[in-house]
Amino acid sequence: MAKSKDELNNLVDEITIDAYNDDEQLWAFRQVFEDDLALPAEAFVVGEPVTVLAIGYDGNERQGLTATCRRDGSIYTVAAHNLIFPENSKAGDYIAAYRTWLGIEPYPHVKKRPTDDLDMSRAAELIVLSVRTNAISCRIPGKNRSLTLRPSGYREIAPGEIITVSPRKKWQYKGHLYLAGEIIASRTDIPTLGLAPLTLHKIGMWDPGEHYWGEPPLELWARPVIKQGIRPEYEMEQVLPGEDPDNPDTDPILDAIDLEQSGDHKNARRILMDMLASDLRCLDAHAHLGNFAFPRNPDMAVRYYDMGIKIGEFSLGPDFDGLLPWGCVHNRPFLRCLQGYGLCLWRFGRLRDAEKIFTRMLWLNPTDNQGARFNLFEVKEGKAWHE
Repeated sequence: MAKSKDELNNLVDEITIDAYNDDEQLWAFRQVFEDDLALPAEAFVVGEPVTVLAIGYDGNERQGLTATCRRDGSIYTVAAHNLIFPENSKAGDYIAAYRTWLGIEPYPHVKKRPTDDLDMSRAAELIVLSVRTNAISCRIPGKNRSLTLRPSGYREIAPGEIITVSPRKKWQYKGHLYLAGEIIASRTDIPTLGLAPLTLHKIGMWDPGEHYWGEPPLELWARPVIKQGIRPEYEMEQVLPGEDPDNPDTDPILDAIDLEQSGDHKNARRILMDMLASDLRCLDAHAHLGNFAFPRNPDMAVRYYDMGIKIGEFSLGPDFDGLLPWGCVHNRPFLRCLQGYGLCLWRFGRLRDAEKIFTRMLWLNPTDNQGARFNLFEVKEGKAWHE
């Protein structure tokens, strides 16, 4: 139980009873930590678990007490008043007294939430929402509960993937759940994400007899499209977190593109990841993460594109036989994912798989604003990507 203000003031008086200025009182605090605190000890600093190795004072009154801490094998020094020890511990009382002496709030307000929805004795499955350099924002499947994973080692993961984690430690800071552990597997399972399908809006009927097919002879890919006859056209719902509906000039995707083109790859990626953390159905964020990764890391780009395609196909359903014309701008994110995915397959030498993707694009958008028919011709000819 937290000590009252009077109890903390009495503890401060007890610690500093024979000290008559700030320097002497700081030495007194340092001495009581040395005498009464068993180190190393576990604590938190700004929500991160640390092991406190030492608490010291070097005579710098402005700096005050410092703490030497270890986290993930690294040693660093922080201001001692930033330490948070377990409640009802002597160390916690002494830090609260020290904070009282400094004239700041003795107990940082940390909202607690239960953590028993994660069983630390076995591997946990988590839905990836966004990925940073050393942190992955996740959601527990079937629960409206998010957490931050601090993974050990490095493993490339795409938003929307489901990862299996071998947990090592969990903690909370200001009501948010943190987990440290090793990613041991990843998979894609769209139904497990619990997403609402993107809405399809019917906009009319498309008649191949009214479409201009160019000069004869008719290209081979067009024959089954024409034979299928009149089909309905749809526009797919577009989810764009961060867009201001009252300001048509706001577009986070364009902001990310501008940053990427200026060389600020980190912040360009951050914008897209933040959008997916808000809603995994933002297909344009998946598409542009793929576009940004494609030149340097096609193995990762294909996973971004694939996730966008799978979420889009989930919304279309298995029996969809309509069109998604490029002229309806909200269809473009899904079509971009298909194009990027097809190019990756071609680049990997998977020509037959690439052929299927380019054919799918032409079936959805016979007007072919993306040039899929030219890519289809090349892969059917067996040309390698580098050619």
